[in-house]
Amino acid sequence: MGLGRDFVTYKKPEGLLNSIKGLWNRKYETKVALQPTHLELEQGQIIGLVGSNGAGKTTLLKLLSGLIHPTHGDARVLGHQPWKREAAFLRRISILLGQKNQLWWDLPPADSYDLLARIYELDRTQARKRVQELAEMLGCRDQLLTQLRRLSLGERMKMELIGALLHEPEVMFLDEPTIGLDIVAQNSIREFLATYVRDRRPTVILTSHYMDDISLLADRLLLISKGRIVYDGQVDDFMSRAETRQTLSLKILQPLSEDLQLTADHRIAAGSRSLSIEIPSQQIGPALQKLLAVSPIQDIKIEEVEFEDIIRDFLEGRHDHLSQ
Repeated sequence: MGLGRDFVTYKKPEGLLNSIKGLWNRKYETKVALQPTHLELEQGQIIGLVGSNGAGKTTLLKLLSGLIHPTHGDARVLGHQPWKREAAFLRRISILLGQKNQLWWDLPPADSYDLLARIYELDRTQARKRVQELAEMLGCRDQLLTQLRRLSLGERMKMELIGALLHEPEVMFLDEPTIGLDIVAQNSIREFLATYVRDRRPTVILTSHYMDDISLLADRLLLISKGRIVYDGQVDDFMSRAETRQTLSLKILQPLSEDLQLTADHRIAAGSRSLSIEIPSQQIGPALQKLLAVSPIQDIKIEEVEFEDIIRDFLEGRHDHLSQ
């Protein structure tokens, strides 16, 4: 495909004089949002698209859904050029942006769904039946007649999901669907998406900053950096290799009387009573044995590293075996 997108921006120094000069002598710079990309996606997959802010994730979604035109290259989604925005294409896709509403703010979701049914030329009886089925799966039937603006963030996201699925799309673009949600709401939406995709078999491209969204839902992982896909493979393979480090946090009852060499890379200073370090998981057992030899442990917590840290390590080349 060689699909890519550049953005040209006006670069203006500070000050009124520079603003006036810019009227006839403007300076522009080109930002490459997405480098030429070649990609093939299979039906029924959930593709996890991850990367840091500004890496090009949302740009790729907007290109494939037809919201923006490419600067170069071409793409086919369900046999259509997305940016032509043909009605036959739009009826078969949906896009959900986690930070933007598609439903009407002052209307109850049920009214918004009636409007969407008319827009998509759906049978109103069948559409209402589908709303009830989806709401039952998401556990939010009681909120269908409440104004959208009176719902919590998690409840609103459930309503947005119903709206995105009302016309039974074959391809779904989900941009940060769990952003800002509490743990309960995140788990509810993850379970719903896993069940829905298993039963209905749409193709889903999912972006997220949460490791659980990707590791629990996605079949395939695309890691994007500076507009370029740098990893394309199985999620389990990536995660099994990346999850070799964990964060160890603990408190001990007695301050250390002298420095303690906990691991080859970590020394605890005398007088310390707490620590929080990131070490390979296989070193946690020996490290705890060393600590227990000098003081009882009062509190302990072992956590997986943040997904952002795993990505950063990959991009910085600290875990070279990830690309082997």
